[in-house]
Amino acid sequence: MTGTLAVTWWGHASATVELAGLRVATDPLHVDRLYHLRRHGPPPSSPAYDADLVLVSHLHHDHLHVPSLRRMTPGVPVLVPRGGESLVPAEYDVRPVEPGDELEVAGATVRVLAAHHDGRRFPGSRLRGPAIGFRVERAGVSCWYPGDTGWRDDFDRVGAVDLALTPIGGWGPSLGDEHMDPDQAASAVARIGARWAVPVHWGTFWPIGLARLDRRTHHRLFVTPGERFADALREHAQGGGDAARAVVVAPGARVEL
Repeated sequence: MTGTLAVTWWGHASATVELAGLRVATDPLHVDRLYHLRRHGPPPSSPAYDADLVLVSHLHHDHLHVPSLRRMTPGVPVLVPRGGESLVPAEYDVRPVEPGDELEVAGATVRVLAAHHDGRRFPGSRLRGPAIGFRVERAGVSCWYPGDTGWRDDFDRVGAVDLALTPIGGWGPSLGDEHMDPDQAASAVARIGARWAVPVHWGTFWPIGLARLDRRTHHRLFVTPGERFADALREHAQGGGDAARAVVVAPGARVEL
């Protein structure tokens, strides 16, 4: 399996990245409904729970989802923002981390990156930790997953990667400055340098009833982000740079890169 790279997007920010045989799960959220949000599309299948390493980017319920974590492979290392380790079920190898950390875990080298995003469990919560991203490398194959973040001027410090797993949208009614839209995400990928870019955090959950009340916002933030991200990356390529190739993955589909 040395040198292989594949990805399965399960919807929202949940994915399984295969780095030279290592299965890395990001922000598992494997339910059909979360509070007022309803999943559109197929629910994750059983391979979504099979992982050698789990990365949690921040403490919000749609990223650190305890019921989904409880169904992951028992005993695997779970990297979680420092301050949120009490939320992770005790049957896992919990590793609290913060920006600037670098560690060897599950046969991979993981750098913990800063993110521009609210790190509280929910507004007003005393339970908080830094919002983070990750750069993971194993056997010469690498992946960047920034978690939820707004634009950062230090993206170019991440270093070139094989795969960028890039959040590009949200669940409305607006993104604010703590998320990237498709154009910003494409600029971030171009700044870092990647061979492939798979957009995530779009087209999965939407507030019940909001699509009928505000069709324009639903279309902009839910329906079209994937194609707009691919278009933006093509524009970077036309500008003469070594732009990443966008791979817009259907939920549940495994793509070998």
